[in-house]
Amino acid sequence: QLQLVESGGGLVQPGGSLRLSCAASGFTLDGYDIGWFRLAPGKEREGVSCIGNSDGSIYYKHSVQGRFTVSRDNANNTVYLQMNSLKPEDTGIYYCAADRRGYVRLCLLGGDYWGQGTQVTVSS
Repeated sequence: QLQLVESGGGLVQPGGSLRLSCAASGFTLDGYDIGWFRLAPGKEREGVSCIGNSDGSIYYKHSVQGRFTVSRDNANNTVYLQMNSLKPEDTGIYYCAADRRGYVRLCLLGGDYWGQGTQVTVSS
């Protein structure tokens, strides 16, 4: 059974950092584009960052550029999202998703496989 499991969320003060992990089981992430998405209260789900499989190309939502870094560790079948200088507007449930139809498409439309999400709350 294909499964994605996110972890690493929590409560952090503005300016703080968190590292989210997306671990795959039942399949190999190598060969898939992987994306991180955010569902904030009262808002639609949005693609935060996506990383391509073939050449490692990366997309970042404008508001997180320079603060978030996505990386993949194929040996450990895990993708990470390092989040620095967090702001209250970064609060939300963060999901990872996997797809094979391109990382830009993934970030715009979502993927075939989704994790259950991890809550990130940025508040003082």
